[in-house]
Amino acid sequence: MHASDHHFTRFIAAIDTLPLPERFTFPFCYTPHPLCVLAAQELQQHIATQHHWQHNFGLGNDDAIGHMFGVLLVQNQQGEIGYLSAFSEKIANQTHLPHFVPPVFDDRNIDPAIKAQQVLIDEVTTKITAIESKPSYIQLQQQYQVAQDHAELASESFRLQMIEQRKQRKLQRVTAEKSNDSEFMTQEFHRLARESAFDKHQQKAIRQQWTQTLSEISDKLQADTATLTLLKAEYETLTALLQQHRYAQYQFLNQDGKTKDLNALFRDQTPPQGAGDCAAVKLLQYAFKQHLTPLAMAKFWWGASPAAQIRKHKYFYEACKNKCEPILQHMLAGLDIDANPLLQNPAEGKELEIVYQDDAMVVINKPAEFLSVPGKTITDSVYSRMQTMFPNSNSPLIVHRLDMATSGLIVIALTKDTHKALQQQFINRTAEKRYVALLDGIVEQDCGEINLPMRVDLDDRPRQLVCYEYGKPALTKWQVLERKDGKTKVYYYPKTGRTHQLRIHSAHKNGMNMPIFGDDLYGQKANRLHLHAQYLGLTHPVTGEPMIFEVDADF
Repeated sequence: MHASDHHFTRFIAAIDTLPLPERFTFPFCYTPHPLCVLAAQELQQHIATQHHWQHNFGLGNDDAIGHMFGVLLVQNQQGEIGYLSAFSEKIANQTHLPHFVPPVFDDRNIDPAIKAQQVLIDEVTTKITAIESKPSYIQLQQQYQVAQDHAELASESFRLQMIEQRKQRKLQRVTAEKSNDSEFMTQEFHRLARESAFDKHQQKAIRQQWTQTLSEISDKLQADTATLTLLKAEYETLTALLQQHRYAQYQFLNQDGKTKDLNALFRDQTPPQGAGDCAAVKLLQYAFKQHLTPLAMAKFWWGASPAAQIRKHKYFYEACKNKCEPILQHMLAGLDIDANPLLQNPAEGKELEIVYQDDAMVVINKPAEFLSVPGKTITDSVYSRMQTMFPNSNSPLIVHRLDMATSGLIVIALTKDTHKALQQQFINRTAEKRYVALLDGIVEQDCGEINLPMRVDLDDRPRQLVCYEYGKPALTKWQVLERKDGKTKVYYYPKTGRTHQLRIHSAHKNGMNMPIFGDDLYGQKANRLHLHAQYLGLTHPVTGEPMIFEVDADF
């Protein structure tokens, strides 16, 4: 790889036959331009063969994980076509490496104001540590905790004792009532009332005693706790100011030379961790600084996948929305950019095939790339088409959904009652579902099940990820149908209905470890996502008759 002092890299391969891009890449949904693919291949060769630095990308089947890289196709002021290279955040614990553009914020040249702020924070931290490590403070804290535990134990023990004594008094009242001796009964009732009052007095006394004990210990701690409260408040204020100063160091350029920092771009929220350190942002920043013209961009993953997210070695990925969208909207201002495909109606020109229809329900075969319900910007969907077809229906219509990219069977309810009855079958999981999918690889086993809990990726919607802490249970059973031409056709039997469940369970390294062919989110884009809801078994909501619907996939 040959690079100038300004990280402008000329192609090793001949590029004369490859046309230049007409517009710059829309970074949140794109197919890599052939020149970006070539640049990525050359960068990958460099990563695999260079000896300037070492980093474990997890390609040796260990616990390490890979990293995101990016290439930016550019034209210099002499009219030459080349590319820039970048990595997200750090590699080999470094922000500066040969051949890669520098970070937007160079932490090697920290603003003196930030250094001064950090000194103040360190001083406050030292004071907090000094108090919290004092033997007298530690001893009193321990005494307070022990006393608090004893207080809770004593209170709970006496409460249980009161409950038992109350039961005994109730039995004694019943015995007195059955004695038919009014004088004895009166004496017993008075005695039992006195015992009840005494128990309440004792309970109050126990609480007061322990409150007094805790108060005495707290008084001894008061001077230190008051100082700690002030110091911790000062620490919070100083760290907030430090963050603002650091965010202000991220000065993002656009082609017009205008700058905005993280504080301005994330005015109504705290910038996400890592914002400003992504490869795409670094590439554009360097290009604008060096007066290079950006032509196209692509990002790829190098190495093993993380445990939660799905990233495949050498696969291309879009920019993440949560971290990058506000920054890139500013940096790309004024550039001629590809149209946002997410704003284009994918259902245009497509029809819904009616598989079954009666007065209670309709079963349709949804094409791939067709919304089940209206989206934020596109209203054309199964729901809107059904509204037009059945304008007098009092039903919510949609009983269950399929992902936009997935084709296959969907049930529509035509009345409120049938909607409730049908939906209950899906909630209770008595409706039988079977999908057919074409996986991008050869599956060795013949059948099995996948149990990976899932949740949305908060940094990169609409992607989902595997999360054992906050994810919802997701279970899929599978069976191989055919192995052919390096691909495997399988049946999927989802036992839960999480968003992108079959796509995640296919692509994740602890699932099938191979994406569904054509999956543009978790694999590589093709003519379509090869996933089809083929079979549906349910009970008719009116007649109670078992019904089976089956439509083969077009792949």
